[in-house]
Amino acid sequence: MPARRPRTPAARVALSTASVYPEGCASAFATAARLGYDGVEVMVWTDPLTREAGALRRLAEHHGVAVVSVHAPTLLVTQRVWGTDPWEKVDRSVELALELGADTVVLHPPFRWQRDYARGFADGVAVREHDTGIRLAVENMYPWRAGPRTREMEAYLPHWDPVPQPYDHVTLDLSHTATAGSDALGMTRSLGPRLSHLHLADGSGSPRDEHLVPGRGSQPCGEVLEELATGGFAGHVVVEVSTRRADEAQRELDLAESLAFARLHLAPVP
Repeated sequence: MPARRPRTPAARVALSTASVYPEGCASAFATAARLGYDGVEVMVWTDPLTREAGALRRLAEHHGVAVVSVHAPTLLVTQRVWGTDPWEKVDRSVELALELGADTVVLHPPFRWQRDYARGFADGVAVREHDTGIRLAVENMYPWRAGPRTREMEAYLPHWDPVPQPYDHVTLDLSHTATAGSDALGMTRSLGPRLSHLHLADGSGSPRDEHLVPGRGSQPCGEVLEELATGGFAGHVVVEVSTRRADEAQRELDLAESLAFARLHLAPVP
């Protein structure tokens, strides 16, 4: 029987501010500190606090929890946050990350109707990484499905799958792999060192993006974490689960369970 490869020291596990929605950003910092997370990912949102570097620094200092990454407002529901120019959104996200000492900005690929943005997207990402030293980790998405026959629409350019694209840094979201029907473990292996950021969640394969607590869906969340741990992963693992329907006590339990799951599967092999 072949010996198991030793794992490197465990990656840091951070909490996305989206994981406490509809609670605000301040609640995410307090929750992360109380449960023992290593950091926070700030989802730039309609909540003004998510856009204020000074206020975010004070929260980080007060709770002793660093901001490790910033998620740019490139979601459909944040199309008017920081204006409508997509590059301005990215540039302001990079500026925020620099002010907060974060090393990564997460962004989605362009929507199909953003053709000018999409045309120079890969080059624009590469130039900004070179000029700022911030990793711009493009996130995997999924085809949109609608109607009784579940018709698919390709909503993203150049594609929702970042694996064949020329991005140097990629965010792998395990709820999105479920919605897309992707092979999450295969994507992890194909991306290799280009996978610099993980959104830890789960999904059942529903057309709806579920963001379940890891272990409650069909995705190989544990196997992906173990693959990263044995491969010397030096990025961030960010818990991004939906607790919007949970009361305060259940939210606390869900986020504690998610952290414990991550720690278990990232732990070094003795």
